[in-house]
Amino acid sequence: MRVLDQEQLEKPPVAVGRSPLTEGRARSIERMTPLTEETRNAFDGVAEDYDRSNTENPILLAMRKRVTAVVAAHAGPGARALDLGCGPGADACFLARRGCTVTAIDWSPAMVAETRRRIQAAGLAPRVDVRTLGIQELDQLSPAVFDLAYSNFGPLNCVPNLRTAARLIADRLRPGGVVVASVIGRICPWEIGLYIWRGDWSRLRVRFARQFVAVPLAGRTVWTRYYTPREFQQAFAAAGFRRVSLSALGLFLPPPYMLSFANRHPSWMNRLQWLDERCGRWPSLRSMGDHFLIVMRKAGA
Repeated sequence: MRVLDQEQLEKPPVAVGRSPLTEGRARSIERMTPLTEETRNAFDGVAEDYDRSNTENPILLAMRKRVTAVVAAHAGPGARALDLGCGPGADACFLARRGCTVTAIDWSPAMVAETRRRIQAAGLAPRVDVRTLGIQELDQLSPAVFDLAYSNFGPLNCVPNLRTAARLIADRLRPGGVVVASVIGRICPWEIGLYIWRGDWSRLRVRFARQFVAVPLAGRTVWTRYYTPREFQQAFAAAGFRRVSLSALGLFLPPPYMLSFANRHPSWMNRLQWLDERCGRWPSLRSMGDHFLIVMRKAGA
């Protein structure tokens, strides 16, 4: 398990031995860190197949369904939405079809290209503006004020400094604006049980690291920091947000990487999803799960 501390992550990378950054991919070098550069490259490498692999995973589909239902509840027709880490654009398309105006950003140029193709094919280009931009670069976005910002499946786990990101997001939201975030959590009961059973103590400790951890993705590295809801909420409270709701995602359902288990036991998956939906808001359970789903409102409404 490779770990970087916060001081290392916030230092600009040393350029020796690295190929030049090409036009269109380059950003101000002080924004480039070991985390963002390696993570960007990892998602560039899987972008072409990313949407297909997601849509073929019933666990991810169940989780996305719950997240988009919450996003939709806070984004009526005409709402101005900011998609933080848009990936291949599924959520941006979903909101645009509901009549929202969406600005979708992602640090991965290949993911941005996938989103643009998807938006064009759906005839939604007038409603969706897609930008190659990291969440940590929101101050470079042309002036705009949004009603809603949302982030699905963990982009906020990969920003170099969560408090800085929270402040940048707050600067882009109107008073009373809402953030909806699906965040990779620290306490995943399925994962704890799985790696205790396997006796894999090194893998068991990954989510409990207090620093950023190197997570493999198709032979590349995604630098990830895991959060409890309390840790995550504290970072946004410092930027003027208060929590509206919190629920577990993937508490009874297994983590998405346990796809073979899900395919072998589809009837179990339906029951476990039912338990997730019914019990995920319970105070004793909502801080656990593969992800947690948190809604926060900016002060001033």
